Amino acid sequence: TAFISITRGCDNMCSFCVVPFTRGRERSREPESIVNEAKNLFERGFKEVTLLGQNVDSYVWANGKAKKELSEGEMKNVFTFANLLEAVAKISPDLRVRFSTSNPQDMTDDVLHTIVKHENICDYVHLPVQSGNTNMLERMNRGYSREKYLERISAIQRIIPDAGISTDIITGFCGETEQEFADTLSLMNEVKFDFAYMFAYSERPGTLAHKKYKDDVAEDLKKSRLQEVIALQQKHSAERTKSGLGKIHRVLIEGVSKKSKERLYGRNSQNTVVVFPRQNFKKGDYVNVLAKECTLATLIGEVV
Repeated sequence: TAFISITRGCDNMCSFCVVPFTRGRERSREPESIVNEAKNLFERGFKEVTLLGQNVDSYVWANGKAKKELSEGEMKNVFTFANLLEAVAKISPDLRVRFSTSNPQDMTDDVLHTIVKHENICDYVHLPVQSGNTNMLERMNRGYSREKYLERISAIQRIIPDAGISTDIITGFCGETEQEFADTLSLMNEVKFDFAYMFAYSERPGTLAHKKYKDDVAEDLKKSRLQEVIALQQKHSAERTKSGLGKIHRVLIEGVSKKSKERLYGRNSQNTVVVFPRQNFKKGDYVNVLAKECTLATLIGEVV
């Protein structure tokens, strides 16, 4: 597996984030250079590429202009992230394509339909939410409401029914009330993410939150809320993993299992780890595995 940066910087200015200050304004790479890099990697034996950007869905190419520099007319003729996904997917059906990270306000249905169109684009979306409360999202300067986020989740589930969905969640951001925290838990229960990156808020000097808001949630409360989020996500992860039992999964082998030299592991299209007997397979092979057992986040099965 390999990673290809398709953008640098970020224009979103989330109030808790230092990226716009450390990496500058958002710029997209020329699509031809990205496709050529992916081709070169595939020719060298890589079987999977992940397209990386702070916000991949805002990727556009219009002769080097940044998205915010384009007029409405120019935006109609740009090379979009959906176009880029398709161009990389067409290199070879044996080259798997993933991407990260998506922002809810920028992810279009075109991207989702492109994923469905190409079997080698993984059915997996990482869609950070950070909080389930609209007022909190406004303080975070996220650019969407709870309702808009859930609309994007609904679109993903409608267009890609078997999609794996993961997220980011922050507990204890400035001023977080019990009700605002409860709204995060209720959103988690509504979506049931496959996986989540979960953090207690930590103030970053120079950010809007540092300048405008008071870091007023006690550390022990931040951490207790984080533990509650982790426990709920573990429950959901177990449910989502269990739903893969009895199904055949196409797995790209990534190596030997950490728990047994007699087993190999890889990930399926939804980014779930799958473990199976080693036999004569090797890293980089594709295999079809029938899932027969599971742990909290891992499927265990036999090659069919």
